[in-house]
Parts: sequence; structure tokens; C-alpha cells
Amino acid sequence: MTEKKATRDGYGDALAELAVSNKDVVVLDADLNDSTKSDFFREKAPNRFINAGIAEQSLVGTAAGLAVSGKIPFASTFAIFSERAFEFMRNIVSRNALNVKLTGSHGGIHTGEDGKSAQAIEDLGIYRILPNVVVLQPCDYVEAKKAVHALAARNGPSYMRVLRNALPIIHKDDYVFEIGKGEILREGKDAVIFATGVLVHEALAAAKLLEEKGIKVYVVNIHTIKPLDAELVVKLADETRCVVTAEDHNIIGGLGSAVCEVLSQESPCRVLRIGLEDKFGESGKPAELYEKYGLNAKHIAEKVEKFL
Repeated sequence: MTEKKATRDGYGDALAELAVSNKDVVVLDADLNDSTKSDFFREKAPNRFINAGIAEQSLVGTAAGLAVSGKIPFASTFAIFSERAFEFMRNIVSRNALNVKLTGSHGGIHTGEDGKSAQAIEDLGIYRILPNVVVLQPCDYVEAKKAVHALAARNGPSYMRVLRNALPIIHKDDYVFEIGKGEILREGKDAVIFATGVLVHEALAAAKLLEEKGIKVYVVNIHTIKPLDAELVVKLADETRCVVTAEDHNIIGGLGSAVCEVLSQESPCRVLRIGLEDKFGESGKPAELYEKYGLNAKHIAEKVEKFL
């Protein structure tokens, strides 16, 4: 049986490793360290951990000061609350290209019963529009760990979305993660699905359903929303001429928009965007919400087949 772990656990475990291996790393949290798993770092290096309290602007402002001082600050809170710090991310961090790593946990409607007030469906789009900011969403525990280490080694601001609920681990420990490079998980010929986060798993399952009908689709893990792997997007669009994007996010502003922006200039073709269709989610179990909003494997397969 495939092991399952949450990407927030990968975030926490990587921070714990950095607590030992990199003395310049400092971790901050907005009084949610037990939920974001930044507690794993606090347990290893309490003197380099700061609880900013329920004050997200102070969280990012303090992280910015630490970055100016030569430290490598990782700041985390829930994805929805990270949006309260947008002004500070814009005017202090992004504008000055400071080395602040902001992480938002509990993203998308996969958050479940917490409901629409806690389900960030716009965070990737919000941070994607800021100059200098790298935007990541790992699809499993291993990739989350690799992403944290990659961010620690990179000088510059970032936003990474991680999730509360456990997901199947599809990567091995020797997986090589590279910011800005998409990963082909399944080969195809009839269409390509560019997916991110939880929807990578749903897209893989949808591809199996489609194969039973003689339809072969690429499934590509887009862990980096910005900078998008434009070369790979154009290559597979040229090959299939049938492009699908899948994300637990508003179809406006996120992965779907990023892919369309590239293709409109480089390789115009039809694109089907699967995601939240400019609406909020509601309270319910993740599987129930994915069924209702058409984000599970069955619905993705049906939409792709119809699109073809």
C-alpha cells in the first residue's frame, strides 16, 4: 500500500534538517506552529524560532529584517492568513527582492470542513503577480522536503503552498527537485494535463481511467507555478494540441492562467482549465467537495474526454 504523508510534514521535517545543517536558517510562525509543522524546527533550534503571534504583517516584517541581516528566514502560517501580509510581501519583500520564504499551509478546498473562510483559492495567483517571487506547490511529502532545501539554497523571495491532509508519496528519496522545471509523470499522445498539488494525484488516476477507453494523456507535475516551465508547456502543447490544466484553486490567476499566458504568445491552442470556476468552496470532507466541484479523477477524465 502506498505510504501517505502531508506536504506540511515534509515542510516541517526539512526545516528540522536545516536546523542542524544551516545555522543561518531562522523560522517564524504566526501562532500556528503546531499546525504548519514549523514546531519540528523549534524543537531542534528554539533559539532560532520566533512566534510572531496572530500578526501576519509583523511575521513578514520581522522576516524581512532578518533577511537584511543575512539570515535565511522561513515564515509560515495558514495560506488564507498569509494574504493578510500581502502588503508587506509587496512593498518590503518583493520590491527589494529580500530572501524571505513565506509558506502557506491548508491551501485549497482540500482543507475541507473548515469551509470557505479558511480555504485559500486565490493565494497562488496573488503571489504569482509579485515580481521576484517564486511560487511553489509540491505534490507530495518528498517533494515538499526537496523544495524547502532548494529554497534555502536560493537567494530570493518565495511563496510555497502546503497541505494539511495526507497524500500518497509518489517520489523516491533520490528524486532531484529543480525550481522551474515541470516533471512528466506519465507519457501520452492525445492530450496533456498540467497539474499541481493534490490535482497531480487526481490527474494520474484520471489518466488511468482514460487509458481504459484508449485515450493516452501526458500528466505533468507543475510544482513551480512561477517561474513556469514554459519550454515544456509549449513542447507538449505543440505535440498534442489539446491542453488541460488542473488545480485546487480559482481558475483565474493560478496555473491555468499561467499556462494560457504562455501559450497565447508561443503556441495558441485550446486550453481546458479545471479548478474552482470563480466561486468559493464550502464546508465538507475533501472527497465530497472534489466530487461537487468536479475536481476528482472521475470528473477530470469525463471533462478531458469531452474536450477531446
